[in-house]
Amino acid sequence: MIYAILIGRKGSKGFPGKNLKKINGKRMCEYPLLAAKQTKSIEKIFISTDCPVIKKISKKYHATILERPKKLTSSKALGDHVFENAYFQIKKKIKKIKYVVLLFANAPLVTSKMIEAGIKILDKNKKCDSAVSTSVYNMWSPLRARKLNKDGFLKPFVKFEYFGNPKKLNCDRDSQGDVYFADMSVSVVRPHCLENLKSGLLPQKWMGKKIAPIKTWGGFDIDYEWQMPLLKHRLKLK
Repeated sequence: MIYAILIGRKGSKGFPGKNLKKINGKRMCEYPLLAAKQTKSIEKIFISTDCPVIKKISKKYHATILERPKKLTSSKALGDHVFENAYFQIKKKIKKIKYVVLLFANAPLVTSKMIEAGIKILDKNKKCDSAVSTSVYNMWSPLRARKLNKDGFLKPFVKFEYFGNPKKLNCDRDSQGDVYFADMSVSVVRPHCLENLKSGLLPQKWMGKKIAPIKTWGGFDIDYEWQMPLLKHRLKLK
């Protein structure tokens, strides 16, 4: 069986109430719910939230509410642990779990087509721990990243030697090859990823170690209000 877990809390510091913002007549959290509902492979949708409005909305999508422990409702709670907690709640009731589709209430660009693509990747390649939605953003190559040193000057965030011979590097955005970013739209994972969370790769340990891309473009999750105009544009192109 394949199940979906959507997580979203009622609090947000960066963009208050983001999960409930309306875009084109729907709340933010409805888009991933709709994508999961339209995915024929998904047997059931579960919601981990402390938000009464999300709970109410999820009922029309026939989702099952999971109580989110108070310790996992703060801004310091990691998605890793929220997904892990939800998974083990489900496992108490359901023993046979093939894959788990992980969704965020603030990632409305996910589609059923993307979810099905991730499922097909895991079906085809048994070595994969997970398949996750990715967007290529070469303009944000780690080569361009900087941090402040103790004197307040910018220095490379990652040593240039990581990319090869520094003498042959240049500022062209495509010169390092494609830079894949997990855009947080969806992760399709095998159960062992959530059962052995500590062995997964940073920063999203729920993805395991052998991570395959679900290739898409222009994906992102919403953390700030300035992203909203871009989101409205992207939704028109879905």
